[in-house]
Amino acid sequence: MSAVLTSVELTSMKGYRIERPAAPGSLRPSEIAMPVVPDDGVLIRVHASSANPVDLFPTTLAGYLVGGRKPVVLGTDFAGVVESVGSAVTSFRPGDEVFGGARGAFADYMCVRQSKGIALKPGSVTFEQAGVVGVAGCTALQALRDHGRLQRGQCVLINGASGGVGTFAVQIARALGAHVTAVCSTRNMEMVRSLGADVVVDYTKSDFTGLGERYDLVVDIAGSHSFGRCRRVLAPGGTYVGTGAAAIQHGAGGSLRIIGHLLGTRVTSIVGSQRVVTLFIASLTKESMEFLAELMADGRVTPMIDRRYSFDEVPQALEYMNEGHARAKVAIAV
Repeated sequence: MSAVLTSVELTSMKGYRIERPAAPGSLRPSEIAMPVVPDDGVLIRVHASSANPVDLFPTTLAGYLVGGRKPVVLGTDFAGVVESVGSAVTSFRPGDEVFGGARGAFADYMCVRQSKGIALKPGSVTFEQAGVVGVAGCTALQALRDHGRLQRGQCVLINGASGGVGTFAVQIARALGAHVTAVCSTRNMEMVRSLGADVVVDYTKSDFTGLGERYDLVVDIAGSHSFGRCRRVLAPGGTYVGTGAAAIQHGAGGSLRIIGHLLGTRVTSIVGSQRVVTLFIASLTKESMEFLAELMADGRVTPMIDRRYSFDEVPQALEYMNEGHARAKVAIAV
């Protein structure tokens, strides 16, 4: 049992719990039980969250079956205040402002183990800003640093630079000392340039695979080109990283397009010197959150927000995000 109890002994809270497959627009908050705080757990009063593609998976039949047909509280990104801690917790204390990523963020309270994806929120960052970092920030960081092995002075191309992952990727790549070429639409060029991109390519006017440039790393978020075309712009020994999440939207035939994209990339990458990492799943780790906190604290990364929704508007936030046209992140106030 936890040694430090909540200041108010609550037994229930509001949250978006799903018990069977459902359309995002049909979701409604309900009264659910407060989370149980283990010895190494941190109970958080959630102030902000955001919409991510991963939040939709439990609403699908596949997610329902993979989850063992058990009820799930939706939401992943979070920012809030520590309400109480378990008896074994040494890294956090009540009153700390924190952020990160873990299941159950679309609720008044959530519980995260201290060794998982949670870090102290920088004082210079608002709850709203910190609440959009978890999934997208970790995806961008791990695509560049861990899977892409990006080094200072190298050239990176980011395809899909104006979305949630892309806006983080541009800033993190700059922070890591890379020369950044960003690909986006006309309406997003100024925003992406303001994030630090050295070169911005308007995909409505130019095909980056035919410009004759070479890059040490290509981070493909949009998934708008086959690997066969993307490898044209890879330098010898270069690396291609496909993040997957935003690469192919959830519209009709989405699963078949994902399978086709994966198979095509894997088969094409068998021959050649380039490294290929396709559709990896980001790990919401404490180390990644702390690294992102440092970048935000010194101003090298600023979370970008497209639209803001209230807690009661979570269904609309998920639907808007799923349309695939969001610029940067979709924030949710809890």
